[in-house]
Amino acid sequence: MLGLQPVEVEPAPISEPWTAAEIARDLTAVRAWSARFWQRFEVPEFFAPMGEAWSPADHVRHLVKSNRPVAMALGLPKVVLLLRFGFARRPSAPYSQLVARYHGELAAGLKAGRYAASPLPPERQTAEVRERSLANLDETAAAVARALGKWSERALDRLRIPHPAMGPLTVREMAFFTLYHNTHHVLGAARRLATHAS
Repeated sequence: MLGLQPVEVEPAPISEPWTAAEIARDLTAVRAWSARFWQRFEVPEFFAPMGEAWSPADHVRHLVKSNRPVAMALGLPKVVLLLRFGFARRPSAPYSQLVARYHGELAAGLKAGRYAASPLPPERQTAEVRERSLANLDETAAAVARALGKWSERALDRLRIPHPAMGPLTVREMAFFTLYHNTHHVLGAARRLATHAS
């Protein structure tokens, strides 16, 4: 790291959401919460790895790559999801259970795979790229929140979307994952910063 000091991170603004409105509410709060964190990094720190781990830019670009297909899937006609992925074969798990399952997958070695951010050459490590990355993160999270408003509670549990590592999730569970995933990377970067800041 480039001499950046550890920062206090506010508690994540998530309760135990269930309904589409509650998930969208918490995702909107997380958008603002995470933006305050990522915007603390000036250009050199934004693109600098945290020890052996990702840079803030890598986290942000990974989240954009992860949020965007969820927003796109939620915007498709529901019959398309049904024809491609079929009906869900089990009830939706609660938010906290989905989070625990994700942590279990991480402990078992889950990696970002094709959703990892590709390295940026030095000439692209600019203020403009930083601002565009942060804007893309905000817009993709906002798009997921907006799309949830078009879903009935029944459809959230009846239809499913495949997660690349966790397998088929109900649409509600994928929304839970997206909400938590955006939180997880802020908290992970904050922990890394506390460890490696000088």
